Amino acid sequence: MGLIELNNIRIFSNHGCMEEELKIGSEYRIDLTAQTDLKKSSYSDKLDDTVNYVLLNTIVKEEMAIRSKLLEHVAQRILTRIKSELPKINAAKVRICKINPPVNGNVESVCIVMEF
Repeated sequence: MGLIELNNIRIFSNHGCMEEELKIGSEYRIDLTAQTDLKKSSYSDKLDDTVNYVLLNTIVKEEMAIRSKLLEHVAQRILTRIKSELPKINAAKVRICKINPPVNGNVESVCIVMEF
C-alpha cells in the first residue's frame, strides 16, 4: 500500500450558512490523502498503474465550486466521487478548512475532516 497526498490546495468559494458568506466568499485550504497500491506503478513507471493525482485535484476543485451551506456536505461529495470514479483507491481522507471564518474571535481557520 501507499499514500498519495495533495496538500494545501487553495480555493476561493462561497460556502456557508450566513448570507454574507454566500455573497463575499472565503478562502479554503484542502488536504486530501488517498490510500492505494503503489507497488505496480513503482516498478512499471506507468501512469495507468497508479492513481493520477490530477484527477483527484479536479474532483476537489469541481466539488468546491458547488455552493453548499456545510463543509461536511462538500467533503462527502468529494469522497463519494473518489470512491465511484477511482476504484484503485482503498481509502481516502479529506480535510477542508475555511480560512478566517466569520466567528466572534480571532480564529485562523475552522476545519472538518472526513474519510472512508
